[in-house]
Amino acid sequence: MKYKAVLFDMDGTVLDTLEDLHDSVNACLEHFGLPATSLQTTRAGLGNGALHLLRVSMPGQPEERVQQALAWYVPWYQSHCQIKTRPYEGILPLMERLREKGLRQAIVSNKPDGAVQELAETFFQGLMDVVVGDSPAVRRKPAPDTVLRAAEQMGLAPADCVYVGDTEVDLLTAANAGMDCIAVTWGFRDEAELIAAGAKLIAHDAAELEALL
Repeated sequence: MKYKAVLFDMDGTVLDTLEDLHDSVNACLEHFGLPATSLQTTRAGLGNGALHLLRVSMPGQPEERVQQALAWYVPWYQSHCQIKTRPYEGILPLMERLREKGLRQAIVSNKPDGAVQELAETFFQGLMDVVVGDSPAVRRKPAPDTVLRAAEQMGLAPADCVYVGDTEVDLLTAANAGMDCIAVTWGFRDEAELIAAGAKLIAHDAAELEALL
């Protein structure tokens, strides 16, 4: 294969987390006495981390209240992140085949690190070499820091890696890190949005993703 390692985004790429995220956002909004948000708003708000998601879910609210909501939301979501979440079709067999072929694998996400670690342990135990979520220790995507850290921890150069994601944030992250990027269409952005964001390599299912790798 062309690459030595595959770095996966989590939400919308390897795990369908949309409903658990949406339910947690609405639980947070209810807690703070705010109206519920739509599933489409949640979907469109994903990719830039929990703080951004809450900002778009709480339009017009002062930043101080958004920060209060974030402090409530993060532990709530971590304890409710496995109710409806499941791997996308074909992802687990693909990861197993990549492992058999000797490719290193990592998950790099803007989701809070506690939830990323928990979900990776639950669904991808024994398949990941490195798992990196959002934390104060490193800048979140689209800064290249998280994917560069993952590559470094595996002892690889950025050019040895490919990043697989489902949003414009992932495409920009890979570009900033000097990595190739494969965009997938089963996640939180439509194919037209991915093309408009500069996607050159696009997979419509796990089989196409494997072929591109």
